Amino acid sequence: MKPATARWRWLRRGAIALALLLAAGAVALPLIYPPEYVRRVLVLGDADVDDQHWFARREVPSGRTVDPPDAPAPERVRRAFAAVQDGAVLEAWLAANGTLAFVVLQHGRVAHEAYFDGHDRARPVTSFSVAKSVLSALFTAAQADGLIASLDEPVTTWVPELLARDARFDQVTLRHLLDMHSGIAYREIPFFNGDNAKTYYWPDLRALALQHTRIAAAPRGDWQYNNYHPLLLGLVLERATKQPVATWLGRRLWQPAGLGPGASWSLDSSASGFEKLESGINARALDFARFGQLFLDGGVAADGTRVLPESLVREAVSPSGAVSLSTLRPGLAYRQFWWIQQRAGGPADFSARGNHGQFVFVSPRNGVVIARFGRRYGPPSGVWMQLFERLADELGKP
Repeated sequence: MKPATARWRWLRRGAIALALLLAAGAVALPLIYPPEYVRRVLVLGDADVDDQHWFARREVPSGRTVDPPDAPAPERVRRAFAAVQDGAVLEAWLAANGTLAFVVLQHGRVAHEAYFDGHDRARPVTSFSVAKSVLSALFTAAQADGLIASLDEPVTTWVPELLARDARFDQVTLRHLLDMHSGIAYREIPFFNGDNAKTYYWPDLRALALQHTRIAAAPRGDWQYNNYHPLLLGLVLERATKQPVATWLGRRLWQPAGLGPGASWSLDSSASGFEKLESGINARALDFARFGQLFLDGGVAADGTRVLPESLVREAVSPSGAVSLSTLRPGLAYRQFWWIQQRAGGPADFSARGNHGQFVFVSPRNGVVIARFGRRYGPPSGVWMQLFERLADELGKP
């Protein structure tokens, strides 16, 4: 047999074997996983900012919009950016790095807004994991209203079904879930069997949280970012408030804070619809910035309305008692779904962070809030944080 003919035969056999393997997988996968989950993973692939248009959604009730006053200072912000980014032109640099919206507040006023790729102030962006920090605020509200007695309650107080699978769930508290060290297993492996894909695409996220979570270690051990945590906390919140989480967000935070219209929370495809609590809030970039401002101001809205108790707000973003992540960066910590960065010379910065470069950064020492939402990261998350710190410090100069 000629070598070329032999090679062709082996290639043909390999192609046939691959086709048979794919056919077997197509038959087997729906027997292992829900067919809708298989379809989503295969068709949609990696998460994307346009997923907000694909998922069903629940509207967030809004009321009277009370936007902060404008104090336009675009040239000042551009000069500050050029000073800390090697002379780069702000808008050109942001556009080149996949940005959709960029908002800067200082001392509660809108200093600068920039929008790209057809976006403007009115068009919603999506949160990804910035939603976790909003969910944390909803627990702050539930505590303030006496619906949840303490973050040190076991999760099984509200979700007793977990005990039937493993009595050790009784050791996991709401605080363990918020601080990301519950001991619940989480595997960041690619494709179908990875927990990242499951917690994003599973068609019934309530069932996923109730039936697929498992204990791997005792709580307060190693810190691990875990998207099962917000799902379990969502179950707690809807049971404590007796309403969907998006409805509670509107009534307890969005409306009192005077945040804008058009916000929604993406849902799974279960019959009653469960919010995608690890991600999925869709709102104006300005409203996400104002959420950061609400925490900067200790729970007081732009019009002076007290929305959240100051003591609980300060506790949530305090480095004291937070989980240290100093192995990732000196001074970095995590608490109640907030990233906290202690730097020399003032109070700690804090931020909400989401996949593909969704950020709400707060610098109390400079009175600055920066919200950046993008189609992709551009620079890595840590580079963005250091850029925001330098920009805030530059803006804070007299």
